[in-house]
Amino acid sequence: MADKIKLLIAVLLVAAGVVGFYALADAAAVLRVVAVLFGVLAATGVFWTSTQGKRFFGFAGESVNEAKRVVWPTRKETMQTTGIVILFAIVMALFLWAVDASLLLIVNKLMGRGD
Repeated sequence: MADKIKLLIAVLLVAAGVVGFYALADAAAVLRVVAVLFGVLAATGVFWTSTQGKRFFGFAGESVNEAKRVVWPTRKETMQTTGIVILFAIVMALFLWAVDASLLLIVNKLMGRGD
């Protein structure tokens, strides 16, 4: 029950930040943005204390660690792969253009519209 209350408070804090943004319509843009940021940061703090929040932030931390272990391709590998993809796209475009033009020619001949 306590976690549900924390989640409700977090949602209300975000809503309060958005309401503050519109309530400060005549104020400087910086104050309006600060109102939203304060609401989001306060909501994050409250969410962090809930069970779901602890699980979420634990998952996010594990995701960052996993991303650090990824072996990224070198510039040469990236350029080669990109070149192959572009070449394949061009070849397929030409093939589909040829098929379309052939079918158009056949249909025009069958319908007696000759060129």
